[in-house]
Amino acid sequence: MTMVVTDAEAPTLAGDDLMTPPGFLERWRNRLASRPPRAFAHIPADVYAKPFRRQRALQGRFVWLNDPAAIKRVMVDNVANYPKTELELRFFASIFGAGLIGTEGDIWRRHRRIMAPSFDPRSVTGYAPTMAATAEAHLANWAARGAGAEFDIAEDMTALALQIIARTMFSTAADDLAPLVDQAVRGAQAALSFSLLDILPITGPARFAERERNMRRIFKPLDTALEALIAERERNLDGAPDDLLTRLIAAKDAEGGGRMNASEVRDEMITIFLAGHETTAVTMTWIWYLLSQHPAATARLHAELDQVLGGRPPTAANVAQLSYTRMVVEESMRLYPPAPGVSNRSALAADEVAGQKISPGEIMLISTWVLHRNPKFWDRPERFDPERFSPERSPGRPRFAYLPFGAGPHICIGMSLAMTEAILILATLAQRYQLSLAPGQTIELQQMVTLRPKGGLQMILEPRMPA
Repeated sequence: MTMVVTDAEAPTLAGDDLMTPPGFLERWRNRLASRPPRAFAHIPADVYAKPFRRQRALQGRFVWLNDPAAIKRVMVDNVANYPKTELELRFFASIFGAGLIGTEGDIWRRHRRIMAPSFDPRSVTGYAPTMAATAEAHLANWAARGAGAEFDIAEDMTALALQIIARTMFSTAADDLAPLVDQAVRGAQAALSFSLLDILPITGPARFAERERNMRRIFKPLDTALEALIAERERNLDGAPDDLLTRLIAAKDAEGGGRMNASEVRDEMITIFLAGHETTAVTMTWIWYLLSQHPAATARLHAELDQVLGGRPPTAANVAQLSYTRMVVEESMRLYPPAPGVSNRSALAADEVAGQKISPGEIMLISTWVLHRNPKFWDRPERFDPERFSPERSPGRPRFAYLPFGAGPHICIGMSLAMTEAILILATLAQRYQLSLAPGQTIELQQMVTLRPKGGLQMILEPRMPA
């Protein structure tokens, strides 16, 4: 899917009203949101409205699930019958090691128990000042660009998200690790590609082995630095900074009492770093795009920020007060879910889902891109409408109709942290600036693991008030 925006095509805006002709502006604004990324272009059209659909492919027998009750059955009620597929586990393990994304079973459960307290609401509140301060410091970068500057917002948000997660995880050591982290992240992103050759019996094993060798090479400089830092923290836990790394090193299993060893801490830190910064970066990228296309939503966001913050930097206490800001984040993640596909699940035993018999070996496909566009649960689903998530309009919507962070036992452990981070970034930057879409560019959705604009997304900087 490709959209080209030129000066001649861009309509004149008067608030959210159309100058000519009726209905054109909304269709123009939502052209990008209404079409799937190329990886989803093969999805049959009826999948978007049907709760259940079988499909055969070279890789096996697949079942598309687009119904909250069916998804709940697979991801919660009978989750033990639907583990992640071996192919997917190996793919993620080749990138993240034995972290939460690349493991199942006892190892996953133990790590999850140990890590959970570091991501509870009280812990996230403790990370918020670092997030807000890093976003505030980023304003200087925008000020240096100057009014009217054109830049790639996807690249910019990636840099900011990297800074935030680095300082949240490594505290004072973040600046020393930053070049190594950036090098590892760029190398890892290049290795995320996945093709048909990865699943063929002849080429698949060799390609996975090569990917694993590449990842070890890419991460070696960072691993060496992390190994030294972890050892230093372990020798002096009482005097170590109260950051995420220290908490994970010190955390004990509530059931067995043991801690994660240095290798396990490393794998989880890499998982958090790669997955955490990337999802925040793509979420913020699409937020800026959508706001640039919807002046009325931008005006309401600015009004809330001015009323609640009055020009002051946001704090953790303000997050709960910024209700419309949260709605903007939630609606952006509905239209552009950071991970547009939930992990595939393979049925171990026969079951019944959505009134249909499931046979052992069938693979359940759950796509947030598809689910978030189901017209049964989302009125005019291709439209950007933050107030869908208001208290007045949310009641009655099934819990499993919206899954930007997954669901069930495998729900993203960093969900609360990610939401807080996105709200603080948006509140900080949108107080001072707004962005408009640079004309004349081609915008194409690219899905790898996350959903990015292929080749970046050029925006124009417009100050709102003095920094």
